[in-house]
Amino acid sequence: MKKKTINLFIVAVLVIAGFYVYQSTLSQNTSTQVTLVVPSERFPETAAHIKAAEEHGESQICTINRKGAEANRKESLKGVPTKKGYDRDEFPMAMCAEGGKGADIQYVTPSDNRGAGSWIANQLEKYEDGTKVLIIVK
Repeated sequence: MKKKTINLFIVAVLVIAGFYVYQSTLSQNTSTQVTLVVPSERFPETAAHIKAAEEHGESQICTINRKGAEANRKESLKGVPTKKGYDRDEFPMAMCAEGGKGADIQYVTPSDNRGAGSWIANQLEKYEDGTKVLIIVK
């Protein structure tokens, strides 16, 4: 009887320990690892689009997924016609796992859009795919 009680106790401890390790892993995978502050004075149109997209329910969190960018861009821009003198800006960005179908699209001047895209890519180039980024507009 004593041996069964000890065995049950050990199993219970292992189950509880496993649960805590699992919860810890989940919280690490869903927490923001990097914060990116997009300067609105430098990229006013793109910054305004990010704010508007977030107000429409888009997430401030971007999980870097460069390998999926081309497919995401294709999905997000499907059915959105080009407009002379403008780029189609998407948020979440194509390089985010959250991007793609359903992304918020807005027409933005090419200089603002491409400048912001280049600046963001440079800020995030040192981070691996899977890195979670909190995007804040200041």
